Amino acid sequence: MIRSELIQKIADENPHLYQRDVERIVNTVFEEVTDAMSRGDRVELRGFGAFSVKKRDARTGRNPRTGETVEVDEKHVPFFKTGKLLRDRLNGKS
Repeated sequence: MIRSELIQKIADENPHLYQRDVERIVNTVFEEVTDAMSRGDRVELRGFGAFSVKKRDARTGRNPRTGETVEVDEKHVPFFKTGKLLRDRLNGKS
């Protein structure tokens, strides 16, 4: 599902809301999650999962095309851990 499909589904299920308001709400939620993660905070959505940021240390890597070694800088990457409710539903235990 992409963002526009999510907005449309929410708008369809809530006919009392204008589509532009639903779009603003969805965009605000994504912006807040992004802002929190950029500050290094953890974002937990009960029953769904938790978003966090993990640090990967600098290391020596290898260019798969040429085989030469390259230095890979330290970086921060997003990490998602599913919640129990989502994990159970995906495994047919709902």
